[in-house]
Amino acid sequence: MSLTIGLIREGKTPPDKRVPLTPKKCGEALSAFPGLQIVVQSSAIRSYSDQEYRDLDLEVRDDISDCDVLMGVKEVPIDQLIPNKTYLFFSHTVKKQPANRKLLQAVLKKNITLIDYERLTNAQGERIVAFGRYAGIVGAYNGLLTYGRKHGLYNLKPAHQCVDMDDMQEEFFKVKKLPPIKMAVTGSGRVAQGALEVLDRMGIRRVSVYDYLYLNFNEPVYTQLRSSDYNRRRDGRVWDTPDFHQHPEEYESTFGNFLPVTDLLIACAYWHPAAPLLFSEADTRRPDFRINTIADVTCDVNGSVPTTKRSSTIADPAFDYNPATGELEPAYSRPTNITEMAVDNLPCELPRNASRDFGRQLIDMVLPHLLGNDAEGVIARATIAQNGQLTEPYQYLRDYVAEPVQA
Repeated sequence: MSLTIGLIREGKTPPDKRVPLTPKKCGEALSAFPGLQIVVQSSAIRSYSDQEYRDLDLEVRDDISDCDVLMGVKEVPIDQLIPNKTYLFFSHTVKKQPANRKLLQAVLKKNITLIDYERLTNAQGERIVAFGRYAGIVGAYNGLLTYGRKHGLYNLKPAHQCVDMDDMQEEFFKVKKLPPIKMAVTGSGRVAQGALEVLDRMGIRRVSVYDYLYLNFNEPVYTQLRSSDYNRRRDGRVWDTPDFHQHPEEYESTFGNFLPVTDLLIACAYWHPAAPLLFSEADTRRPDFRINTIADVTCDVNGSVPTTKRSSTIADPAFDYNPATGELEPAYSRPTNITEMAVDNLPCELPRNASRDFGRQLIDMVLPHLLGNDAEGVIARATIAQNGQLTEPYQYLRDYVAEPVQA
């Protein structure tokens, strides 16, 4: 199949430096798919410069309106949408996010075919492209950075000031100054795996959940908590993972068992609004509540971590939660506060690495379907809008796009 992909300039503010395909990944894709052409829209903010694309004989220009498929990362500003085109980006509309209602309305009005990365799945319903690994990598690093600053132990260079992950890893030796604290990582998906990768490379010892709960150590340790480790059925019946995902409202949190023994919480688990919270704000006032630093990598505002009352930014990544008042304060305001990192765009801190990882997934898992006959329905399942209409799987968004946007 002959197809021209245009890599669009990211237009959202604050600017995102990631790109779906790096220069080398473009070269690999062109070799793997003979009918493919790639054009790169010029950009001053992309982590890979225009010249790096030109150095590999890729065409870079400002006007890409003649391309068949336009591929970006974040939501495209409405005034930059080109009618009658096919777009791939993270639209953040499938959960009826209020901020992007106008975007989806414009997509329909402009007769755009919208394919959402978040909805690209395999036959088992598992996502096949995501930036989750780098969210976990940067999130765990930021958690250790925040803990070190809070306790005056060391100063890690912020991830976004590192050239790439190799540069960031040069900072890992500093965490040798950690006292024998305990760290809990929640989750078992891509995000959690990224966090574990960092802790392992830092040389922090992993222990079992049982040992974490009941033993003391003379070195810093961490454990990984899966959903079954900190939730249980309300009716006392045996744990059932598929049932938990389908009926989270029938479960309650047992995370209270970990509150007296955890110093640093790294929250990486996907959370459903009907699922239990990890703990309550009232719990933070318990005499045995030990957590003093939280890296909320999932960054669900008013979600599983109730102290996440807002997200933070790469430039200003941390804030304090005052358990006595329930109010947020500037980071590191007082020792009795809980200091939290809740950056909502963590992969942007290592844009070159994150882009390489994402491009690998696109070449292996998406382009064969995009450039083929899509017999497995991978592209079809992720297509939210086509021919000016919502596709069948997304008819539930009709009221979302019909409602007037509140001023």
